Amino acid sequence: MSAKLHSHHIEDADSFVSAVEQASEERGLRLTPLRKEVLGLVAAAGKPVKAYDLLDRLRERHGNAAPPTVYRALDFLLEQGFIHKLESVNAYVSCHHPAEAHQVPFLICDNCASAQEVCDPRVAELIETQARALGFRPQAQTLEVHGLCKHCREG
Repeated sequence: MSAKLHSHHIEDADSFVSAVEQASEERGLRLTPLRKEVLGLVAAAGKPVKAYDLLDRLRERHGNAAPPTVYRALDFLLEQGFIHKLESVNAYVSCHHPAEAHQVPFLICDNCASAQEVCDPRVAELIETQARALGFRPQAQTLEVHGLCKHCREG
C-alpha cells in the first residue's frame, strides 16, 4: 500500500476556498473576507508562501494591510487546520483535507521550494504511538522531510 502524494496546484485554489467555506459554515465559524482572501492567496501560491509575501500581495490590493492583521488571519486558519505552517522554511501551505483535523508529513524540495503532502495516516499514527509508548504526549506534529523533488532531480 503506497502513500498518495499531492502537490499544491493553482487550479485547486477556488475549490479549496469553497471547501473551507463549507467546513467553516458546518463548524459555525466566521470566515471573514480577509481570512478568505489570505486563504485564497495561500492556496493560489502553488508552493509554501511566507507571511511577508502575503502581506505584500494584500497591500497591492488594499494598500493598508498591517502585519498583525495577516498574522491573525493565518493563526485562525492554522487553528482550524485549513492551512499548515512549515516551520523549517517559515512558510504556509493549504491543507488538502480542510474538513478533517489531521497531521501530515511534508516533502519539501530544497531546490524549487515545492511541498508535497504525504496523505498516509499511518505515518502520524506511528509517531503518536511511539511518543505515547515513551510517555510523551504530543500536542502538535508537522513532520518535514527535506530533499530534492522528482522534477529537480530529473532536471
